[in-house]
Amino acid sequence: MQRHDLVKHLHELLQVSKIRDYCPNGLQVEGRAEIKKVLCGVTASQALLDQAVRLQVDAVIVHHGYFWKSEAPEITGMKKRRLQTLLKHDINLLAYHLPLDVHPTLGNNAQLGTLFGFADIQLLTTIDPLGVVQFADLVAPRSLADLSTTIEAHLGRRVFSHDAGIGDIQRIAWCTGGGQGYIDAAFAAGAQLFISGEVSEQTIHSANEQGIHFIAAGHHATERYGIKALSAYLQQQLGLDSQFIDIDNPA
Repeated sequence: MQRHDLVKHLHELLQVSKIRDYCPNGLQVEGRAEIKKVLCGVTASQALLDQAVRLQVDAVIVHHGYFWKSEAPEITGMKKRRLQTLLKHDINLLAYHLPLDVHPTLGNNAQLGTLFGFADIQLLTTIDPLGVVQFADLVAPRSLADLSTTIEAHLGRRVFSHDAGIGDIQRIAWCTGGGQGYIDAAFAAGAQLFISGEVSEQTIHSANEQGIHFIAAGHHATERYGIKALSAYLQQQLGLDSQFIDIDNPA
């Protein structure tokens, strides 16, 4: 598949032009023109790039790429080594941040909700872009301890769980990654539990003072599933030799 065709296809599939973001979405580093073999991962770390070189792939596709809004522009140190690896081996780098969070089927939020077994998933319409916070109502109320155990089993890791003292949970809202700041919007939507990847100091105050349980399940851990689903899509729908590699990160 030609690079131009893949970039165009993903641009349309993930509706990139409709979403404002903090980084460029799409092709970030240009490599060879023809793409047959792809490696997908959460973050374009040096460890993932080393795997790309070992596997002799034509493109790396990630959720966390480069050139963030607040990033220093100098090409030195770690950034220089990463870019040098890509350019030396003529490997394309494509990144999709918010578009891969909010996609209705491939997105991190949709995939996480499905993984946890939530049914009739809804989008919180008060937050832009649409789909960055999602919620679902449980068939029967469950305790925070019970849900925490279930989530840990699905993710294969321990989670941080904060009990706000409000009892059982009927409605759950979530935003993968660093979405802890949406806890207030989750409470306003009637959720008794908000799940995100990270926790901040102020998150606990919001939870206690408003009365909403909170779980931080890991930034990396909660954002593995969108890019994994995209890798499967590339394999099944576009016929590319694509694989997902999980470079573990405890954060």
